[in-house]
Amino acid sequence: MIEVENLTKSFGTKVAVNNLSFSVEKGEVLGFLGPNGAGKSTTMRMVTGFIPPTSGDARVCGISVVDQPSEAKKRVGYLPESAPLYNDMTVTGFLNFCASIRRLRGSAKKEAVERAIETCFLQSVARQSIDTLSKGYRHRTCLAQSLLHDPEVLILDEPTDGLDPNQKHEIRQLIRRLGETKTILFSTHILEEVEAACTRAVIVDRGVIVADGTPTELIEQSGTGSLTDLFRQVTTRDTAAPGEKKKSGKSRKKTAKAGA
Repeated sequence: MIEVENLTKSFGTKVAVNNLSFSVEKGEVLGFLGPNGAGKSTTMRMVTGFIPPTSGDARVCGISVVDQPSEAKKRVGYLPESAPLYNDMTVTGFLNFCASIRRLRGSAKKEAVERAIETCFLQSVARQSIDTLSKGYRHRTCLAQSLLHDPEVLILDEPTDGLDPNQKHEIRQLIRRLGETKTILFSTHILEEVEAACTRAVIVDRGVIVADGTPTELIEQSGTGSLTDLFRQVTTRDTAAPGEKKKSGKSRKKTAKAGA
């Protein structure tokens, strides 16, 4: 499971994540929603140990990412936003390379790569050069590397960004299936992902949680039956007029209290 306690990250005078606390249980798929710049990626980078928090802590399977980062990382599969790939490698070659980094050897390594290829439906392109792949297959290859060591926790940053509707559907179905046995936290700004893939969702705005609940609970909180309306109510739009921002701020307080 994932436990985030009072996590804060400042870059100079800018507070990107502000005293954030939440948890994700095994068998739960938590959608981490928010507008661009809300602090989603920064939070995930702290939870994975990629960057240190200014204050607070996160525990992965009970292990602190601050005090025992190496041990915590062993339990995590991470798909960063715009994950890098080596274009001159084949899909199988890349996954073998990543498995070696994870210190998998011999038959365990072979089985891990085969399992990841099968899970992410990469059989038809397994021997193909990465630079010849479509964006959907490249995305699946990035996801496959996060699964090689069969982690208990998956942290996925914008896993469907830029994919076509068919590819998005496939990735969402895969996330739901993986979520039956793992703890999954994935960020998105695509609201339809909540009903399609999540068992629960948190909406963050400017580094703080403004709504938390199951998809059904969040839709009910909107008052209109629309998750889009709730999102607009609880998040601040940079294009809003001053009066609109003030009204939005009142809605945020009301919704966060209701979701508590």
